[in-house]
Amino acid sequence: MFIDEAKIFIQSGAGGNGCVSFRREKNVPRGGPNGGDGGNGASVIIEATSDLVTLIDFQHRVHFKAAHGQHGMGSNMHGKTIPDLIIRVPVGTVIKKINETELERISVPKHEREEKEEEIIADLVRPGQRVVVAKGGKGGRGNTAFKSSINRAPRQFEKGVPGEEATIKLELKLIADVGFIGYPNAGKSTLLAQLSNARPRVGSYPFTTLEPYLGVFERDLIKITLADLPGLIENAHKGKGLGFKFLKHAERTKVLLHIVDMSGYDNKTPLQNFKMTNKELELYNPEFMKKLQIVVANKIDLDEAKKNLASFKRSVGKKYKVISVSGNTGEGVEELKNEIFAICK
Repeated sequence: MFIDEAKIFIQSGAGGNGCVSFRREKNVPRGGPNGGDGGNGASVIIEATSDLVTLIDFQHRVHFKAAHGQHGMGSNMHGKTIPDLIIRVPVGTVIKKINETELERISVPKHEREEKEEEIIADLVRPGQRVVVAKGGKGGRGNTAFKSSINRAPRQFEKGVPGEEATIKLELKLIADVGFIGYPNAGKSTLLAQLSNARPRVGSYPFTTLEPYLGVFERDLIKITLADLPGLIENAHKGKGLGFKFLKHAERTKVLLHIVDMSGYDNKTPLQNFKMTNKELELYNPEFMKKLQIVVANKIDLDEAKKNLASFKRSVGKKYKVISVSGNTGEGVEELKNEIFAICK
C-alpha cells in the first residue's frame, strides 16, 4: 500500500540527574565529594534510506520516544549516555514541524482541530542524509563538579535537562527524472510499460492507476526514473478524482510527459483535455508551468486519433514539442526514449 503522508509524535530523552555522594572509606578522614554526572538523553534522528518507498510503517506506529540518560552514581561514576533513536524514512521525504502540543493532539478530535502552521525542518533527498528533530537533554552535574577551596563538601547537583517533543509531519515526494501526467485513460500506464521495466495495472476504464508507479530504463549505464501519476480531471483542485493529491510527486521531476489520448476522452477533444490538465497543474502550483513539458500524442494507431493529430499539432506544436506514439503497438516509442535520454542524461 502506497502511503505518502504521515504524522508522528516524537520525544527525545531527558538527561540523567547528577549525584550527591561522599567518599566513606575506613582510615580516610575528610572523604570528599564523589558524585558523578548524569548521562545525556538520546536524540531523535530521522534518516533517509533507499530501502523504503512508502510511509506505511507510520500508519501503525505514531509515537517515538527516546530513552533517558542514566543518573550519576557515587565513586565518580557518570551515568550512561544513551544511543540516539534513528527513524528511517524513504529518500524524498520532507519533514515538517507542526506547532501542536501533545495534549492537543490526543485530546482534540481530528475534525475539530485547527490547521496548524507547518515549519519545514529538512528535505531528505540523498540516502544516508540525516536530521536531528529532537535533541536529547544534557545530563546534570554531580556534586564533585561543585567542589572548590571554599566549598569542600558541596551538596549541590544539577537535574538533567528535559527532552524535546514535537509533532512531525512526514511528506513523501518521489524522486523521479520524468513525471507522467494527463487525463484518465490517456494510456500512461501502457506507455510506462513500453518505456521501462515497470508492469503497472492496465485497463480500459478510468482511474486504473490509483497510486504512483515507478519505472526505470537504462542506457549507456545511465538510469532514468519514470513516475506514472493518477489521471487528472476537471475540478481536481477541488478534490475531484484521484490525481491531484499525488501531484507533489511531480514537483521534483526534470521533465513532464503530458500524455494525451488523440481519440479524445469524456466527450472532449484532445486539445480540450490537454488545456484542462494544464489548467489543473497551474491551479495546484504555478511553478509547474515553468517546467519543461513534452507532449505525447498517444494512441495514433486508432483511426479517430489519426484524424485529430494534425490539428492538435498545429495548436500545440508552436509552444511544446509533440511526439506521436502508440503505447499499444510501440510506434514512436524509440523516438520518445531518445528525447527523454537527451534531456535527462
